Amino acid sequence: MDSRVFKSNLEGWFEAISDNSGIESFDTPFELVELQKFDYALEGICFQQLIRMPSAIYASTSDSGEATAYLAIEDFLHACVKGLWEAFWSEGEPLPFYVACLCNENMKFYQAERAIAHGRLGGLCAAAILLKNARHPHGKWEEVVELALLTPDIGTLAVDRARIPPLSILGDALYFAVRIMLSRSLSKEGFYQSPSPVFVLLVDSQYAGVVKIEGDVNKLDFNVNNVYECAAEWIKHHSHISMSPTDRIWNKLGNANWGDIGALQVLFATYHSILQLAGAPKQSIEDLAADHSSRLQARRIERQLADATVNGHGLFRYQQRHGSPEIKEIQEDYNQVEQDEQMKLEVGSVLWVEDSNDKKGYEICEIRNDGELLYYIATAAEDTQKALFLYIGSPPSQVEPAWEDMNLWYHVQRQTKVLTIMKQKGVSSKYLPQLIASGRITHSGHCQRSSSGLDCDHPWCGTPVLVTSPVGETLTEIVRSGRLSSEEAIKCCHDCLSALSAAASFNIRHGDIRPEKVIYVTSGVSHPYFVLIGWGHAVLEERDRPTMNLHFSSTYALQEGKLCSASDAESLVYMLYFCAGGELPELDSVEGALQWRERAWSRRLIQQKLGDISAVLKAFADYVDSLCGTPYPMDYGIWLRRLRRHIREDDHGKGVDLSG
Repeated sequence: MDSRVFKSNLEGWFEAISDNSGIESFDTPFELVELQKFDYALEGICFQQLIRMPSAIYASTSDSGEATAYLAIEDFLHACVKGLWEAFWSEGEPLPFYVACLCNENMKFYQAERAIAHGRLGGLCAAAILLKNARHPHGKWEEVVELALLTPDIGTLAVDRARIPPLSILGDALYFAVRIMLSRSLSKEGFYQSPSPVFVLLVDSQYAGVVKIEGDVNKLDFNVNNVYECAAEWIKHHSHISMSPTDRIWNKLGNANWGDIGALQVLFATYHSILQLAGAPKQSIEDLAADHSSRLQARRIERQLADATVNGHGLFRYQQRHGSPEIKEIQEDYNQVEQDEQMKLEVGSVLWVEDSNDKKGYEICEIRNDGELLYYIATAAEDTQKALFLYIGSPPSQVEPAWEDMNLWYHVQRQTKVLTIMKQKGVSSKYLPQLIASGRITHSGHCQRSSSGLDCDHPWCGTPVLVTSPVGETLTEIVRSGRLSSEEAIKCCHDCLSALSAAASFNIRHGDIRPEKVIYVTSGVSHPYFVLIGWGHAVLEERDRPTMNLHFSSTYALQEGKLCSASDAESLVYMLYFCAGGELPELDSVEGALQWRERAWSRRLIQQKLGDISAVLKAFADYVDSLCGTPYPMDYGIWLRRLRRHIREDDHGKGVDLSG
């Protein structure tokens, strides 16, 4: 095996993306909001690297420095995988992984100490996390969980702010990634589902970056006489490569900066690598990140700030205590109080929103809270008869974004992106929310926004806003008041399935179906209907991850962190089961949620409950059960037709809107 031949076949391709500066060539593997959420989840987790990384090891020719570097990278990877395993997956279970270094002479894995002792230091080129296998002490390529290439040049990317590493580095990363992916696809063990992405870390004694390679290796046109050219062609035409910025990992003492974004990117790549092999964690990122608020409250109590109020910027005001004569009373800043008052929205308030084309005013008619988010019903100044949903994101002036602000980001900015894409692609259905406007709040008074676009100090300046239509009552409220009839339950299934069908035809999946995400539209229409809202967690591409809900997420989503073709339909069945009065148990872990699903399906509890409403809902649940976790596509058309027939029969002549 010769990576040089492989890289020579990529030279033309590499020159082309280099001429374009790589700006459009490679995405980043992780969004900042994902890393922020992951950072919250890791707050209570201890990572400890015991072998220090020697500084600037390649500045000298000393073998001892290079040897220590391999020992340090092994210890770093061990600390990563051990900390993540114990935090997310393990409940007293032993670590199923180990770390070893790769010898490029025979492509076998050796623990660094043994390789150094046997004089193989010069042949080492990488370190890897592997699945333990007593029968293969030198490792198998299909058991490689993650690979880290130790290269002396990666730090120059950060110093020079270069977007793409040289072909000598990127080519090696792609070469090893293709080898891992081919080994996984040919393995008889079936550890990985195909296609499964590979994460390769580019590491030196100070910096690191993440390269993610994904694609279907079944599309590799294999020719035994020219394997390297075939692999290179697959990279050019059938792979998707994403790359993180190169950031500092180790400080001058050789300690890892676990809390900085460089190490966080590596940890997140390792998390996803484990996820592919071990399945959904017993503690999800959302579960652990949700503890941030309680940890913050505990810190406030430690600092005797438990009774302090919070201002509009998320900062705690000084709490005056009169016990010490050394402390003088400090008056509240008038401007701050004025800003706090300005941030309050009441019924009758008028909000001005500026988008790319125009500035529009919206009057607040009603304030709602679904237990998770605060949102508003408003009317536009030019059409006071039409009610609209208005969602307000977090102010850019927020100094430290709270966990709740991430929910706002998904609900406002991310949902704006999804609805915009739907509009651009021509996704059309009355059962989907319509994007009316999106933009940023413009405040009263003089705005001191800079010419470069930076927001001024006003708390509302630049705050994102999303306006959608239509408006209705959530399914949660209808069920709570006992107003959902059997006919409306069938209509709800039809309308939601119609929305899912329209989105799925463009490979868009909802990923967060629950009663709070369905509204019943009755005002201003002759025939009421249901609309599936809340598309902020929608899955648009392979790297997107659905939200985890212990009661309503599909089995596949809980196990794999992904959606299959029937995942949204499975969540819809759970929602209908809840609406029909089905008992939802108290769940506190993914494992418990999976056990409940297995028990409910095997005992046919869900089908029996839905059968009390209608035979068609029971049959639909049976169909979804047979499809869950399989690669077979969901047949929306046949079930929409069957549901329409039952709507007509059950309404006994009443008018029902059958469009969609």
